[in-house]
Amino acid sequence: MSESPPIEAESLDFKKILPIIFIVFVDLMGLTIIIPIIPFYTLSFNAPPVMIGLVSAAYPLMQLIGGPVLSSLSDRYGRKPILALAQVGTFLSLVMLGFANALWMIIAARLLDGITGANLPTVQAAIADQTTAKTRSQGLGLIGAAFGLGFILGPVISGIALTLSGNNYSSPAFVASGFAFLSIILTTFVFKETLPPEKRGQPADGPNGFSFKKLVDGVRDPVIGALFILIFLQQVVFFAFQIMFAPFSLNRLGLNSVGNTIVFVFVGMISVIVQGGLIGKLTTRFGERRLLIYGLGILAIGLILVGFTPQQSVPWYSEEAIITELQQGQSDTAIDITEQIELLPSENNQGITGLIFLLITMVPIVVGASVLQPSVNSLITQRVNPTEIGAALGISAAFVSLANIFGPLWGGVAFDFIAPQAPFWIGGAVTAVLVPFAIRRVKSAQ
Repeated sequence: MSESPPIEAESLDFKKILPIIFIVFVDLMGLTIIIPIIPFYTLSFNAPPVMIGLVSAAYPLMQLIGGPVLSSLSDRYGRKPILALAQVGTFLSLVMLGFANALWMIIAARLLDGITGANLPTVQAAIADQTTAKTRSQGLGLIGAAFGLGFILGPVISGIALTLSGNNYSSPAFVASGFAFLSIILTTFVFKETLPPEKRGQPADGPNGFSFKKLVDGVRDPVIGALFILIFLQQVVFFAFQIMFAPFSLNRLGLNSVGNTIVFVFVGMISVIVQGGLIGKLTTRFGERRLLIYGLGILAIGLILVGFTPQQSVPWYSEEAIITELQQGQSDTAIDITEQIELLPSENNQGITGLIFLLITMVPIVVGASVLQPSVNSLITQRVNPTEIGAALGISAAFVSLANIFGPLWGGVAFDFIAPQAPFWIGGAVTAVLVPFAIRRVKSAQ
């Protein structure tokens, strides 16, 4: 009698997934603590907004090299040692960021974190190890939920650290390094290897190894090529929005670093609701392909609308206070910030309408982005051999990293040389064009 093929689980096994998600959450806490202050940290060295894009591109530039290589190595040697290695790099980079007293030190810290930036693709592979094709989208969505929860608590902790330190931008970096150290401990003593030796694939210099040729081959692949194109282009648009949001909110509303942490908390709450509670139900009802298309359309609408945020400073805005914060954001010695003064809005037109409009338009942006990446990555994992899941997600992460290089760069140029709204309007138009592309190409790939 022949054996029946194993029946795929219909529901997610949370007992296997939750320990991984908890480690992801602690790891992401360090990231979400510093995200709101990086743009202001850069501006405090009298750098123009376009430099925010350059600083932000440093991390994904190195991640493009390190991430796929290390995630492919995780297919060969297991998830646990590679994840621990990545977390050590993150810890050291955050300590360096805390001691930064020049712009080059911020860039160096982001480069160091990026070269060991295999955290996300390696964790995605660990989730894929513990899920089936039917439950994978929900499992990957929980990573986004952990990220969203980090966006709630991380900015709160960042805001507290800034308040207690008198808006010293290095203080959140030191706090974040503590969470990075905790993630190392948890990975070492709590995380259980999800890829046993008998299921490990080929070495990194074999077919699973990373090369730029694989990016080209990935795009040409008739099955998953369209998915790689979509994840690249939507991330170019979304990361430009994410990085240029701080100078945009400063220019339109006069929000300082603490004000931006509050907006990030709002964003995190929406992300948790969508990716933590709704993504499984939405996937069951609509399927990954339709969620992908809907996500692109909703994201496009939100990006276009946010560009219409009126220039109305919030009632508590003080130009003098903003200038003082930027002058002393990384030290006790005031420095010249003439590059930033022209960004600041007038105190003559204050109100709450602009802030309310911005928060409302953030909803479709966050909802659209929250359903996109879990859906795309789930579709990718369903189209490759099980032993190549880590490598496939590594290549997917490489496209995200490549997008994260170009996104801040073009966003900074558009912000500085066209208009503060330009990154959002252009990004919305590009995303809208991706909707018919997804309808045609993803459908033919199935």
